[in-house]
Amino acid sequence: MNKIRCLIVDDEPPAIELLQKYASMIEQLEVIGTCQSAVKAFDFVDKLAIDLMFLDIRMPMLNGLDLIKSLKKPPPIILTTAYREYAIESYDLDIIDYLLKPIAFDRFLKAVDRYRSKNTVEPSQNQKPNQQVQHIFFNVNRTQHKVDLEEILYIESLKDYVRIHMVRKESLVVKGNLGTIMRKISNDRFIRIHRSYAIAVDKVKSYNQSEIYIDGNKLPVGPTYKDTLSSYYEDDTDLRK
Repeated sequence: MNKIRCLIVDDEPPAIELLQKYASMIEQLEVIGTCQSAVKAFDFVDKLAIDLMFLDIRMPMLNGLDLIKSLKKPPPIILTTAYREYAIESYDLDIIDYLLKPIAFDRFLKAVDRYRSKNTVEPSQNQKPNQQVQHIFFNVNRTQHKVDLEEILYIESLKDYVRIHMVRKESLVVKGNLGTIMRKISNDRFIRIHRSYAIAVDKVKSYNQSEIYIDGNKLPVGPTYKDTLSSYYEDDTDLRK
């Protein structure tokens, strides 16, 4: 059984200890690190392959939601917080689950099961950090279709399915979710611009603060993804305005 490599981020030691205890009760989970600040977690994620992060929201200097936005490719995340008011904003970031403190073990278990059901890709310890995938196979009608990443224009979420839009080819509709495919691709040429869209950055024809144009298609830019977009396309326009 492949281990799920976990990182726990919380500024309160008792909260970390509780999550470590819960994780130790599930054989597949392996806690490979803990951090008491989002700033330290930023460096940790940059250096090591993480399969799942348990992340608090309210922390000094940098809160959990801002940490997610600052990562180019955040790992799957389960938020752990005492505050309900961040729920709507957090789900726009494609998190796995939102656990309210105090966290009961059965609720923790349900969140981990939700992660396992959403992530059919092999855990990342089998993949070298920063490895650049050049192609990906998609299962369509029980047949594996090879798609070169250079052929992909953008990827669109359709609830339980995704549509792969390609250059001069018919799109593919495959079962899965956008977050899982982005982690499988693991390639800096692709970024999320919306909870329902990811794009190939080199295929963009034009953009403004709310829309991106690719191959004659107009795609929306989600408010929480504007900083990521700005980091790729530097000009005099600040997309956060």
